[in-house]
Amino acid sequence: MFDPSYYRRCACKAPAVDEDGAPILTANGKPKMRMLDANCPKLPQKGHGTWYFYFELEAGEGGKRRRVRRGGFATKNDAKAKAEEIYRDVMGGADVLSDATVGEDLHNWVKRKRGLARTTRHGYEDHIALYLEPHLGHIKRRDLKLRHVEALYDAIERENAERLLHHAKVVELEAARDAAHTTWVRAAGKKDERRTARRAYLDANAALREGRKGKRKITSAATMHRINATLSSFLGSGIKRGEYTTNWAAMVELPAVKRPKALVWTPERVEEWKRTGQKPSPVMVWTPEQTGQFLDFICDDRLYGMWHGFIFRGPRRGEMAALPWPEVSLSGSWFRISAQTVEIAYRQYDEAPKQDSVRTVTLDALTRDHWQGWQVTQRRERDQWSGEEAWVESNRVWTHENGEPLHPDWISRRFNRLVELSGLPPVRLHDTRHLSATLALLGGADIKVVQERLGHSSRQITSDTYTSVLPQLMTAEAESTSAMVPRSTQKAAPKDDESTESEAPEEGAEETPDEGEEGPDEGLRPAA
Repeated sequence: MFDPSYYRRCACKAPAVDEDGAPILTANGKPKMRMLDANCPKLPQKGHGTWYFYFELEAGEGGKRRRVRRGGFATKNDAKAKAEEIYRDVMGGADVLSDATVGEDLHNWVKRKRGLARTTRHGYEDHIALYLEPHLGHIKRRDLKLRHVEALYDAIERENAERLLHHAKVVELEAARDAAHTTWVRAAGKKDERRTARRAYLDANAALREGRKGKRKITSAATMHRINATLSSFLGSGIKRGEYTTNWAAMVELPAVKRPKALVWTPERVEEWKRTGQKPSPVMVWTPEQTGQFLDFICDDRLYGMWHGFIFRGPRRGEMAALPWPEVSLSGSWFRISAQTVEIAYRQYDEAPKQDSVRTVTLDALTRDHWQGWQVTQRRERDQWSGEEAWVESNRVWTHENGEPLHPDWISRRFNRLVELSGLPPVRLHDTRHLSATLALLGGADIKVVQERLGHSSRQITSDTYTSVLPQLMTAEAESTSAMVPRSTQKAAPKDDESTESEAPEEGAEETPDEGEEGPDEGLRPAA
């Protein structure tokens, strides 16, 4: 039965006395003080002291008494409201007597989730260590409220503002370093001037190194949403266990995140990139002509077959790095993706991909031929390195010269270097998945087939994110749309050397209708 008791107490002190009424002294001879609490004579005065309440819960194990006590309220009504709130939490199954903190619960929650993928666990641990524990870890479980969660994101935005200033300072230091280096180079042959310029460059470089210390990435809106998803999962689990009553993360309003749209490197965008060095979008896709130029440029690269597979079959880099020969059938022209290599702090781990990503991918004839040639190359390298007892038998399709598996990050860096050397506008290795989907769309493939090949859970993801409209398709659509309207005559477009304005009739001349024009004059005139 809910029957709380309310009382007031204060922090006033008075000298402590013994049974005979004599003051009790401390070791240094000063009177010992005691708290008056509810016995303070000033409590009847308005505004003196604060309100407290307590109420009994059902007895625990062995009949142990369980009492809820809270205090520090300015008015009795505040204490009543809090008592009713806590009682509702009790009825909802929350443990309101626990002194556990949010930080302790976060770590226990991660330990309990034994079925997490390695990358997911690493992401949760990063969010806890960098954001959740520093801002929420000290709060007791029973005291966590929406204002605490909102304060977390307010703090992140303040930190972002400080980091932006730090980044701007680093840019200034880099510019000063580059200018000092240019001055040093131009001072060649002039001993005194060169010595001074070299010292200025070394000082600027040292200032840059010092300024880069403590530099951290900006926490993007997408990262905030991932942090909030981690917190929401944690609170949802706590609600099921009766530790929390409300998922406060679901009530937070965060900045909207718009998924970047893949754009095609049209000639206009290429010219702008050459002029400014800026990409129009984080996700860019080559045209078929640019793709052909890249493949022609890297045709002598040792891993040409792998790059060819990335562009035309669209696997993820971790899936390509983990691909074993037993899962490849060159006679049947297919390979099966059933594993992936993930990278955490540059360490490699092999694990199973998501269920939707386990799939069989068909090889086109050209890619199959390149993979057959690669198989011969790898056998030859095995024979060469085995003589020196240095061959690493990894059974992977794509390896270094000694058979060692390729690191996913190495694959990305190697691809970026090849793109840079080719002189083509930049694309990321992951953008080849967009490129593969776009080429399939241009070739008339069904979106469902592309979805299955890329390993997406729904065709919506493939359609919205992994396909870009190429200029060829845009031109074909524009012409087909225009051709749908039948016309008796077509008005020719004006040429550059012809005036687009109609000639005015001579003064005094009477306008007559065109020859063959029928019907009464209804006052219709060409628009001005």
